[in-house]
Amino acid sequence: MDVVAASLVAVLGTLLGATLTHLFQRRTELRAEQFTRSERLRQERIDAYCAYGGALANYRRGQMDYWFAKHDGRAVGEESIHELRREAQRLRAAAMEAMFRAELLTDSVELDELGRRALKAVDRIPGAQLRDELDPVREESRSLIYEFIAASRRHIPGLYSGE
Repeated sequence: MDVVAASLVAVLGTLLGATLTHLFQRRTELRAEQFTRSERLRQERIDAYCAYGGALANYRRGQMDYWFAKHDGRAVGEESIHELRREAQRLRAAAMEAMFRAELLTDSVELDELGRRALKAVDRIPGAQLRDELDPVREESRSLIYEFIAASRRHIPGLYSGE
């Protein structure tokens, strides 16, 4: 009888040990998966926010090239005003694509709105008729791009000093 009891205790001990090992390994695996997911989201947000900021800056430059060619007669190289306008349109499409990606990766309505305001500010550049009208629009677009990048830091874990 003692042999059966000892065998039963050994089997139960083995089962309990295997079960606990499985539970601890599963818990560790879940933590590792969660960390991997959060780190991947962090990296994707960094890439998306940087790409959007860069796309806005490029679009802004394209709008400025178009404005100066149209109003000051300073075409860049041999490009015509029409070609500069097409380039600005291409850059806007790239900026919108980058904006969509950034919006998909953020859970902040504030950041989405700030990104859209920056895009609209760049959109207004060609509407300036005189140089005096251009300067404030130009400054607003620059400020909003910087503001978007600064605000995006708060949505990337580990980058914002308040975290």
